[in-house]
Amino acid sequence: MTRLAALTLSLAVLAGCAARNDLDEPPVALGNFALGLNIVVADNMQMVPISRPATVEDWEAAMKKAVDDRFGRYAGSRLYNIGINIDAYALAPPGVPIVLSPKSVVAISANIWDDATQTRLNPEPVRLTVFESLSGSSFVGSGLSQSPAQQMENLAYNAAKAVEDWLVQNPQWFPADPAQAPQ
Repeated sequence: MTRLAALTLSLAVLAGCAARNDLDEPPVALGNFALGLNIVVADNMQMVPISRPATVEDWEAAMKKAVDDRFGRYAGSRLYNIGINIDAYALAPPGVPIVLSPKSVVAISANIWDDATQTRLNPEPVRLTVFESLSGSSFVGSGLSQSPAQQMENLAYNAAKAVEDWLVQNPQWFPADPAQAPQ
C-alpha cells in the first residue's frame, strides 16, 4: 500500500509541474499577429446534466482572460480578431476519488478575422472539445479539489491553447510580411 501511495504522490507532483508554464515562454510563431478584438459569447451554452452550474458571465470572463493571457503576448502590427462561442460544458462534481472522478470539459466554436479587411479567415467555425489538464489537484478528480471557478480557469486556459494550436496549423493566415496578408 505504501508503494501505491508513493506512486500516486509522485504522479501528482509531476503533473502539477507541467501546468501553465508555457505562458512564461515566448509565443509560438504566428507571423505578424497581434490580438485585436477578443469576443466571447456564452448565451446559448448547454450544461451537461452531471455538471456543477456556472453563469454565462463567469464563463465569458474566464475565456476572455485566457485569450488575453495567451494572445496578448503577440506584438505584430496586423490585428486579428478572435471570436469564441462556448457551446457546452461540464464542470466535474465531487466524486469518489480515482474510482469515479468525472473530468471537466468545454466545447467551443472559434473564428478568426483579419481586422484590416474585415474578413473571416476560416470558412466555417472550428469546433474544439477541451478537457481539463491532469495536475496534482485534479489527479483524484477536480470536483473534489477545485472550485467551479478554478475548473473554468483550467478549461479556458486549455481552450485558448487549443485555439492557438489551430492558428499555428494555418500559417497562410499570418504572413510575416503584411503585404502578403490574405485579401
